[in-house]
Amino acid sequence: MSKQQLAVIGQDAACCPGLSAAPLDEDQAADLAKLFKALGDPVRLRLMSMIASSGEGGEVCVCELTPAFDLSQPTISHHLKLLRQAGLIDCERRGTWVYYRILPGVLDRLAAFLAVPRGAGAGA
Repeated sequence: MSKQQLAVIGQDAACCPGLSAAPLDEDQAADLAKLFKALGDPVRLRLMSMIASSGEGGEVCVCELTPAFDLSQPTISHHLKLLRQAGLIDCERRGTWVYYRILPGVLDRLAAFLAVPRGAGAGA
């Protein structure tokens, strides 16, 4: 597993205003598209859900993720790599196992972007 540095997308709150706050510029749209593209696959979405709901420790071993799918271990590793490259998760090797965790604030940033202020929805 490579130890490459990943730029976390959307860490700066000013980077990604809410969907209804203002139109996105090209760079903001490109950054957010990387996140949503990574989540646009059912396997990766399930992996994110499993990692995010992993409980008190906030991380899960790849040995717990792989059996939940009818896919080979290399395929699961590929999906996890794409989530890492998008800046959604990070990992740490401990012996022969790799433990995955959601990067701090990433789900909050996505939720804040998608949130529609009260009174701004249809029929308001």
